[in-house]
Amino acid sequence: MSKISEHNHSNGSNHSHVHGYGNSHSHGHSHGHGANKNALKLSFFLIAGYMIIEFIGGLLTNSLALLSDAGHMLSDAGALGLSYLAMTWGQRQASKSKTFGYKRFEVLAAFINGLALALISIYIFWEAFERLSNPPGIMTSGMLTIAVLGLLINIAAAFILMRGDTSENLNIRSAFLHVLGDMLGSVGAIVAALLIMFFGWNLADPIASILVAILVIISAYRVTRDSIHILMEGTPLNMDTGQIKQSLLEIEHVVEVHDLHVWALSSDVPLLSCHIVIRDSKYSSVVMEQAQRLLKEQYEIKHITIQIDRLGIQCYVEHH
Repeated sequence: MSKISEHNHSNGSNHSHVHGYGNSHSHGHSHGHGANKNALKLSFFLIAGYMIIEFIGGLLTNSLALLSDAGHMLSDAGALGLSYLAMTWGQRQASKSKTFGYKRFEVLAAFINGLALALISIYIFWEAFERLSNPPGIMTSGMLTIAVLGLLINIAAAFILMRGDTSENLNIRSAFLHVLGDMLGSVGAIVAALLIMFFGWNLADPIASILVAILVIISAYRVTRDSIHILMEGTPLNMDTGQIKQSLLEIEHVVEVHDLHVWALSSDVPLLSCHIVIRDSKYSSVVMEQAQRLLKEQYEIKHITIQIDRLGIQCYVEHH
């Protein structure tokens, strides 16, 4: 059941909060959250374990493609570990000083992940351009073996993460993008190893590294952009405030909707607040119930704060 409370104000308005934490929703959410945590944990152990192997292999074979991919995987391991920690912290209960709990930490973790990816890509670019002018000798057989093993590990990690919520949860999506970048990096290393092995083209190694760096910087941009949007209280990308306002205006007895704000606590927790103006205060409860039902069922917003104002009563909140 949703918890609804109304407070009568001296200016003739009613204020209502609804927090939709029904049993069925919580049950489904806990299953999805548990699947996300398990996916992150398993992927972390896979990526971190292989990262060590690839780093040692890159040193032994003198392959920048392997070393750059190992650097990418180092950021991935850190990203996965940080994301797992974020989800664990996100389950902590709200307190007097953290009234929304720790869900926002998930977004901070994704933001840090994006910055880490950007720094890694800059380093890869630098090393690759250094090697373009003086390509070193490379142990291609060892490079090929390690790259193929890396591709298999990344495919396994990607499959595990796909069992999580890659479409809605920003942390799972950022981790999935990390692994996809690694997968393509392993493909690049395989192609480079084959080109060197059969054609003696040592330039393939730094070129493959540059391609990996491009993939990394694209992932960094997307994850950082999305996390900044949430941190700046931006409207969730899958919601249209104009459409939401129009839906509320179509409710009987509603004459105006203002001070409408839609933002997100984390990638999968949208929030909404607004003022709804009606002609007669005797319809307050009816309008409140219909508005809450509409927002929960049509737009899947569970945390809602609505103030009902009567027409002709001055509202002292600055309109946006």
